[in-house]
Amino acid sequence: MSPEWLVHLDDHCLVVNKPSGLPSVPGRVLLDCAASRVQAQWPDARVVHRLDMDTSGLLIFARGAEAQRTLSRAFEQRQVQKRYVALGAGTPSMQSGTVDLPLIVDWPNRPRQIVDPIHGKPSVTHWRLLASQGSTCRLELEPITGRSHQLRVHLAAIGHPILGDPLYAPEDVRAMYPRLCLHASAVAFPHPAHGAPMAFECEVPF
Repeated sequence: MSPEWLVHLDDHCLVVNKPSGLPSVPGRVLLDCAASRVQAQWPDARVVHRLDMDTSGLLIFARGAEAQRTLSRAFEQRQVQKRYVALGAGTPSMQSGTVDLPLIVDWPNRPRQIVDPIHGKPSVTHWRLLASQGSTCRLELEPITGRSHQLRVHLAAIGHPILGDPLYAPEDVRAMYPRLCLHASAVAFPHPAHGAPMAFECEVPF
């Protein structure tokens, strides 16, 4: 793992800045991932959440089983706050808003997710316009739930697909940037040992 990846390290947890294109955990074919690189240096590191392979940004690891249980519980109880920055197509007509659209896996086209008001699981995203840049917009996103591909599907559903998104953006938007323009820029959570608030940010690479 490159030294510049490491954002925070202590005896109970660590935070890294994962690059785009690297899976969080091993896949069926691709074994190289953030978890394996972290565990090569800190063998007690354990996964507590994931980022999509194409998403970059802050990723938390627990150190040891007890810290993993505590941090996993914090995620389940929504004590972890995450913020993302994305470049989307078009410009919203409002400065902020909330997307509340239930999501479910599109089984014939896995890993794609789709909006399904009948069978989908509750999925909520707050968004805020940071800047308009010609035919694109820079958005800050706060997911309240943590569904797979939630931010990507929600932005596509409201007409602002993410630049470079190979799954949910039309071809012209997909071609506007060589990577998915989605970055986990900030995270806050209670420390797994003593509960003190921890907060970290990292620079957006696009």
